[in-house]
Amino acid sequence: MLIAGFPAGAWGTNCYLVAPAAGEECVIIDPGHQAAQGVEETLRKHRLKPVAVVLTHGHIDHVASVVPVCGAHEVPAWIHPEDRYMMSDPEKALGRSIGMPLLGELTVGEPDDVRELTNGATLELAGLEFSVAHAPGHTRGSVTFRMPEAADIPSVFFSGDLLFAGSIGRTDLPGGSMEDMLESLGRVCLPLDDSTVVLSGHGPQTTIGQERATNPYLRQVAAGQAADQAPRRGM
Repeated sequence: MLIAGFPAGAWGTNCYLVAPAAGEECVIIDPGHQAAQGVEETLRKHRLKPVAVVLTHGHIDHVASVVPVCGAHEVPAWIHPEDRYMMSDPEKALGRSIGMPLLGELTVGEPDDVRELTNGATLELAGLEFSVAHAPGHTRGSVTFRMPEAADIPSVFFSGDLLFAGSIGRTDLPGGSMEDMLESLGRVCLPLDDSTVVLSGHGPQTTIGQERATNPYLRQVAAGQAADQAPRRGM
């Protein structure tokens, strides 16, 4: 399997291209601010043909290049319905202006073909399988994508802005909720095998085992689950 990623734009958002191998079809994950050039360079380098763009959530730093990338290759974009409005109204999603000079560089709006993600769905794209989990907390429509373990390759988990190496996504923007974030961490992340590779929306890759052992938020959720499952005495 081929996974090529690069940080893009003002926010250093990780964009990933995933394919069974070089020279084959691929899926593009989170083409954000100023990602279009990097996408095209990666496609040429590995001789890839995109078949879809999939989005972990709707914030502008993850979707800013969706229109030009989808338009150039005539492919659909997949997003959860609760975050779909953000493609056309990025400032509403942030609760503040992102600045006119920056906004002037963006192509705001939806691509021609938008398809909606649902919790528990399995996307079969480019000969690959992506399991979708709705994971609100950072936004109401945040999702993650997990690829199953295959041969000697561990499972890969595209966590978006749910889980980072040593941290989690912010919850103070419109639609964010720390309560939802902790619930999503416990429901989506904790059941995964320790060997699962985590490729997040920002920062370096990690593993579920590393985060289970060191991430203070995941440790907090795990401790709470252990307490809930402990034997009870008395009334």
